[in-house]
Amino acid sequence: AKYFKLARVIKENDMGINSVRFSACGRKIVSSLDDNTVRVWDMISGRELQIFNGHCKQAIIAEFSPNGQTVVSSSVDETIRLWDVKSGAQVTKLEGYPNWIWCVNFSPDGNSLLSCASDRTIRILDVHSGKEIQKLVGHSKVVLDAQFSFDGQMIVSSSADKTIGIWDVKSGEKLKLLTGHFDYVRRAVFSSNGQFVLSCSWDRTIRIWNVESGEQFKIFEGHSDRVDDVKYFPDGQTIVSCSYDKTIRLWDVNTENEIQRLEGHFDWIKSVDVSPDGNTLVSGSYDSTVRIWR
Repeated sequence: AKYFKLARVIKENDMGINSVRFSACGRKIVSSLDDNTVRVWDMISGRELQIFNGHCKQAIIAEFSPNGQTVVSSSVDETIRLWDVKSGAQVTKLEGYPNWIWCVNFSPDGNSLLSCASDRTIRILDVHSGKEIQKLVGHSKVVLDAQFSFDGQMIVSSSADKTIGIWDVKSGEKLKLLTGHFDYVRRAVFSSNGQFVLSCSWDRTIRIWNVESGEQFKIFEGHSDRVDDVKYFPDGQTIVSCSYDKTIRLWDVNTENEIQRLEGHFDWIKSVDVSPDGNTLVSGSYDSTVRIWR
């Protein structure tokens, strides 16, 4: 595994950073902030390319479309917004949600949006019309995150009810319920082959599950506070996590050992992402900085 060092610190305007995500080409980063803005950065120069103004409360999450031309964001203001990366213009505003929208992201083909709100539902929306295609119901508390599988056929959801749901996109049916975490499950993501799910929780652990059997078969322990984000590296052999303990940690999937610890943030780290080539990490923290590690 590569050894990472701090390459750049991007200082935001004294506002907490809730999410950071790479574009599919790996050249841009999008961040969502507590000052209600969503910002796009050039990964190499650290220059701010675009600032999207429109949300009237904190922006919770933002991410690029697969083609990199659009950014989607969700907010405490109960809206989902789509933005044109080139012009900075708001393209679409989707309303009518009850309460916070904890997550929103694109399907692999870019035609659908996946969102989850405080009403315990997961919704699949048509990007172009904003119409609801599918509504997934089954969690007993807030759904904090939901992600498509790489082939777009399944969805994994993570909830404050301490469970992880696996769903069929076409039918909307719940295929599996993964139980074992003993606090909020903050995020869960599929492996590239769709056979495994990687999850992180406020119980301070990271776990890997077999989708077919529903069994947990790996657990990564070491963080001393809640774990808010977790990602696979492109090779599937390494994972990266970030925590309220102010550290980013890299783990070996096979041995379950911590490989490296990245320190420097001086407040909660809410978000971490891996570039598509696996050579760069980006992290966002409540210390008002985005940090790039290479």
